Amino acid sequence: MSSVSPVPRDAVENIKPYALGLFRIVTGLLFACHGAASLFGVLGGAMGKGLTVETWSWPGWYASVIQLVGGALVLLGLGTRTAALICSGSMAYAYFSVHQEMALWPIQNGGELSALFSWTFLVIAAVGPGALALDGLLARRGRAVPAPVTA
Repeated sequence: MSSVSPVPRDAVENIKPYALGLFRIVTGLLFACHGAASLFGVLGGAMGKGLTVETWSWPGWYASVIQLVGGALVLLGLGTRTAALICSGSMAYAYFSVHQEMALWPIQNGGELSALFSWTFLVIAAVGPGALALDGLLARRGRAVPAPVTA
């Protein structure tokens, strides 16, 4: 009995960088939206109440800046690993400093989003940006082969 895969293995391997790239783009966009909402009151504002965080307040304003800037960098695929690592740490801090004290499990303490974003950004930092990233475009431009010199 032969095993026939509905999708050729090569096709799956070719799709992986694009799937990762789209995953990175969507994650970065969603995270940047959180930052924009908290900083500028758009998209429902902070906590969906049309509010903004007070400028320079700890940790809300700084977290919102990390969300907006870090999310945008991850979205664009620019400095992806570093930006994703900072975003991951920010969400881990949010989880342990805000949510964890209320209950043990994220479902009980309202920290699902913080936990998911933290782990998601950690994965992106570990595996890289995938396809469709400015990091890759800039790396290719930097490796351009110089034109041959003719005498």
